[in-house]
Parts: sequence; C-alpha cells; structure tokens
Amino acid sequence: MRQHRTTAAVLSAICMGLGQLYNRQWIKGILLLIVGIFSLYYFINNLGDAIWGMTTLGEQGSHLEKVNGLTQMVAGDHSINLLIEGLITMIMFAIFLIGYYANIKNAYNAGKQREQGVQPNNFRQTLYYIFEWKFAQSFLTLPAIGILFFTVMPIIFMVMLAFTNYSAPNNLPPANLVDWVGFKTFTNLVALKSWSHTFFGVLTWTIIWAVLATITTYFGGVLVALLIQQKGIRFKGVWRVILIIPYAIPQLISLLVMRNMFNGQFGPINQYLRYFGLEGLPWLTDPVWAKVTVIIVNMWVGIPVSMLLVMSVLTTIPKDLYEAADVDGATGYQKFKIITLPMILFSTAPVLITQFAGNINNFNLIFLLTNGNPVVGDYQYAGATDLLVTWLYKLTLDQQRYSMASAIGIIIFMIIATFSIYNYRRTRSFKEEDMIQ
Repeated sequence: MRQHRTTAAVLSAICMGLGQLYNRQWIKGILLLIVGIFSLYYFINNLGDAIWGMTTLGEQGSHLEKVNGLTQMVAGDHSINLLIEGLITMIMFAIFLIGYYANIKNAYNAGKQREQGVQPNNFRQTLYYIFEWKFAQSFLTLPAIGILFFTVMPIIFMVMLAFTNYSAPNNLPPANLVDWVGFKTFTNLVALKSWSHTFFGVLTWTIIWAVLATITTYFGGVLVALLIQQKGIRFKGVWRVILIIPYAIPQLISLLVMRNMFNGQFGPINQYLRYFGLEGLPWLTDPVWAKVTVIIVNMWVGIPVSMLLVMSVLTTIPKDLYEAADVDGATGYQKFKIITLPMILFSTAPVLITQFAGNINNFNLIFLLTNGNPVVGDYQYAGATDLLVTWLYKLTLDQQRYSMASAIGIIIFMIIATFSIYNYRRTRSFKEEDMIQ
C-alpha cells in the first residue's frame, strides 16, 4: 500500500510543508510552510520582472520628459542593474527548486516510513540527524552559498557581459541601454584588424612568457636545489636562507625595487655598466629588452619557490637507488636522468602545471615592473609586455570596454582550463594515484 507516501508527496508538491503536516511532523511542516509561502510570494512578484530584465535589458534609457509643464531628466532603465538583479533572482529560484525537491522527497520518505509502521522523525530527531550524521554537509552549506553568490555569480555575470555591447562611451547606463549582441564581441576581437592585431600579438607573448617563465624558474630551482644538496657543500642551511630571501620579501617591494634598478637613465645597473665603459641598456623602454627583463626578474622571484619544492622531493628519494646505480657504474648525468629527474617530475608535475597557469595570469609582475609598457603604436590600449590579464585590466579600469574585457576573460579561462585538465590527466601523478593510496 503506497497511500501515505503518494499523498504526502502530492501535498508537498502543492505547497512546501503540507506533506510534513500530513505525516504529523508539525514543527517541520509549519516552518517549511512559512518558507514556501514567503518564497512563492517573492517569486510571483519578482520572477517575471527578472526574466524581462535579463531578456530585454530595459526599454528606455534616461531621457528628457515634461513633468508638470517643466522639462526634466527622467531616469530610465539601468541595463546592468536589471541584469544583476535578474541573475540573483534566477540563482535564488534555482536554490528554491532544489529545496522544493528536497521537501517532496522528505515527505515521500516519511510517508513510506508510516506505511512500514515506523514513526517519522520529530523535529528534535531531525535536528540531531542534521548536526550529527549530516554535520559535514550542513556545515558546508553556508560557505557553498557564499561561493555561489560571491564567486560563481560574478563569473556568470562576466560571461553574460561578453555577449552585450556594454562599453564606453555609447553604451553606458543609465544614460544609454545595453543590448545583447551575441558573438559580435568575439568576432570583432579576432576579425577586426585593429583588435585582432592586438589580440594575437598579446596572446602570442602571453604563451611565450608563460612557457619561458615556467621553464626558467622550475629548472633553475632544480639546478639550485641539486647544487645545495651536493655532498661537498658546507653551511647548507645558510645557503637555503640566503636563496629564499627574494621569496620571503613581499613581491610588491621586490618588483618596485627592481623597477628602479632597471631604470634606463638613473638605475644602478646602467650606472655600473657606464662605470665600466659600457653602454646602458634600454631595459624597460625597448620592447625586446623589456621582455628579457621581466623574464630575468621573474627568475629572481620564482626560483626560490621551485628550489624549496625540489629540495623537499630530493630528501624523499631512497639512497639505495643511487648506491645501486654506483654499483652499475652509472655517471652523475645518468643518475640524474634515470633517478633524480623522473622522481622530481613525478612529485611536482601538478605543481608545474599550476605554475604555468599562474604565469599566464601573472598580473603582479607585469603590472608592477613595466605596467605593460613600452607602448606599441598599433596596439589597442596594450603595450609590448602586456599579458592578456593586464590588457583586460586596462580595458576594464582605464577604457571601460567591459564587453571586450569579458570576452578576453573567457578566452583566458578556456586556455588555462584546457591546458591544465589535459596535461594533468596525462601526468604519472594522476595515472598512478591509486598506487600511492
């Protein structure tokens, strides 16, 4: 007989809490009924406006209108506010639907218990079950909601902006409305000569920079770690402390100091070169030398991190392997190639992928050291050392080209996500994870 479970599920589908009341779970039923009635009232009044706002982005911007015989500026629809409010309402509606489904499922299960002659949990037993048996899920609910509204929602908002014409000066609300334009922003980015030249130029440098910055810092760290770990090196602790100083000092200070040191006219480096009769170099003013400079400075900041990571791995390699290699007559290079390097890569490959992704978005070093300069005349708001992320920053904060910046942000995400997932799944660390466990 399935009468109770069916009746309870149908009543809960009609309104939250009715099924629980039917199952004589009075407190739970009343609370869910209150939540259900309030939610229905809210969505009846707001859901339609939210859908209208997200679909149309408004119908009329700020305009002059005669009020009581006087011409006054009347505020129109604010497209961005409509988009944000609609997005919030839709996310809340999705959460409500999940809760509604859980309410029906709970009533169904309670009705099933009644059919089996088991008394459904009362309110105190329900609380005990939530905070004892489902403590982890209950504890994570609030942070999950926070992440949904403060991390996921802004990302969705950014993605949606990429499909609008939201930019200065012609489409800034509330004076003007913003419209949906589909993939036009992406098309302009790769098809219009003025934008495509900048995009492909910055994209090419971003990839070159990420590869060189990752390789130099990683293998530089491997080299330094191997040198320190040599048997003949004394005062190893002192060497570690000295070499970690560039990483221990806040990056803001290090990069600003480096910016002054590489100054073409007054920087100490060029002054030393002139002291020895050499010509000063345009470290930050020539496009090629500026790129060389940022790579050198990144090595200064990044090698200590890789050094610490590799040193920790070196201490875990069994000495028996090296002793067996010595017995077989292996050279130092052969031991490094067959034992040391594979062990290091096995443990640090995921970190290496993370470093590559981080270098694609290495905003601090480029912005603080060169600010993306030197300027390139035929680039749209970008310099010779600008990465996609710093170009995005300039388009957003300086030029108010929000839709174009959003499109670039999506492209950055696609590049990083594709590369990271593909390469991580190919690493031995991922394939042999079960062996480690």
